[in-house]
Amino acid sequence: MSAPAPSPLAIVDAEPLPRQEEVLSETALAFLAELHRRFTPRRDELLARRAERRAEIARTSTLDVLPETAAIRADDSWKVAPAPPALEDRRVEITGPTDRKMTINALNSGARVWLADFEDASAPTWENVVTGQLNLIDAYTRSIDFTDERTGKTYALRPDEELATVVMRPRGWHLDERHLTDADGTPVPGALVDFGLYFFHNAQRLLDLGKGPYFYLPKTESHLEARLWNDVFVFAQDHLGIPQGTVRATVLIETITAAYEMEEILYELRDHASGLNAGRWDYLFSIVKNFRDGGPKFVLPDRNAVTMTAPFMRAYTELLVRTCHKRGAHAIGGMAAFIPSRRDEEVNKVAFEKVKADKDREANDGFDGSWVAHPDLVPIAMESFDRVLGDRPNQKDRLREDVDVKAEDLIAIDSLDARPTYAGLVNAVQVGIRYIEAWLRGLGAVAIFNLMEDAATAEISRSQIWQWINAGVVLDNGERVTAELARKVAAEELANIRAETGEEAFAAGNWQQAHDLLLKVALDEDYADFLTLPAYEQLKG
Repeated sequence: MSAPAPSPLAIVDAEPLPRQEEVLSETALAFLAELHRRFTPRRDELLARRAERRAEIARTSTLDVLPETAAIRADDSWKVAPAPPALEDRRVEITGPTDRKMTINALNSGARVWLADFEDASAPTWENVVTGQLNLIDAYTRSIDFTDERTGKTYALRPDEELATVVMRPRGWHLDERHLTDADGTPVPGALVDFGLYFFHNAQRLLDLGKGPYFYLPKTESHLEARLWNDVFVFAQDHLGIPQGTVRATVLIETITAAYEMEEILYELRDHASGLNAGRWDYLFSIVKNFRDGGPKFVLPDRNAVTMTAPFMRAYTELLVRTCHKRGAHAIGGMAAFIPSRRDEEVNKVAFEKVKADKDREANDGFDGSWVAHPDLVPIAMESFDRVLGDRPNQKDRLREDVDVKAEDLIAIDSLDARPTYAGLVNAVQVGIRYIEAWLRGLGAVAIFNLMEDAATAEISRSQIWQWINAGVVLDNGERVTAELARKVAAEELANIRAETGEEAFAAGNWQQAHDLLLKVALDEDYADFLTLPAYEQLKG
């Protein structure tokens, strides 16, 4: 007797959307239900394991490589699968959410890759989750266009050969999708929803286009989490009759624990891996989160003072390049988040010089590509990598055997000669309130002070406030960071926003709600693992 069909998933607390049935067909929901049945219990176990590991770090204030995986690191014979042609050259990648205008602009940007983001650059309203999938389907069928109602400008795709290759980023393992539940009322993990719908609708279509279903995996904290993803890929390919090894995954090394397991992560995904990425802001957030009670030696200065040339950040990026190239994988560099000003050319000139220096350094260090947040930065990054790569698609032949990073180098936070400042506290509050307010309106990628901010920058902002208060940090002006000082700065910022926007716009926004939520996650004694967890409870739609 055959096994009973999995219980269908219920769509709850969600207003029906135009064309929703195209994405959430019965067969697509049955596929999601099977992913949920097979893999959510292991996801839950791994989330519990995160908490246990964090408790161990709190007890020891240290991290090291895993003794039980020494044989994997010592075995020089294994490599990841060869890159498919569409991912051989990744010298410039643009990132952004999957709204209709961004989909067209990113594909047309001239970048080799577009990171189509359902994660930190997207607030997971039901509309964003569903229409983001529709926009990608429409892009692949070339049935996408967009007209800006405000300007009347129309947007359409360039010829196929000029379009960026899509690498889609689903949500992290920790986030659920509250609008999709099983028969017991248990929500499906957002990661499985985003991956499952994209794979179900597009895997064969992408193969027909000469590409494939490619993914960025966020917030990974261990090789066991990478193993779970690999098992999801194996099942999904078998279930839908897609050849094994079609999926390719690039893992963001954006947690401090993952930095100690880079080789193991590549090993677990070796049949599906295409590279690792150095994700700066989430990496700093992870350091603060894990070592938040480790005393003064783990206190980070202002986030903008922590450049990629800081000794502990340099150790991380150099180790990443060496690890990737040793195993035949691409090493992808960090984000250039600057948003060009249409009004201030001097601001642009200074920022462009910084972006160029950053991309020059990455290309010279052996990275095979790097990220930008705005189409205007594509030519700058392209020039840096063109100069080093020439006609070669990558520089994986640069093995960087000169790099020798010790375990302690990755957490030598006190090697950075910089201290927290009052201006840094103000900036953390400003970015936190302004970003959270936009997120609660359904916007995940927001230009603030000429920088593209996403959930990762809001995380580092609130985490630094929390850390500075709990470590009793004294700022450059002699003031000690306290809850009272944070509240004072937040009240001043709220008043400034009210004056800046005007009463009507202020009342129409979520400013007070964002202010209150920032202070909650920055001041609560019980540190929330992710800002987006309590924020999701307040997200409408």
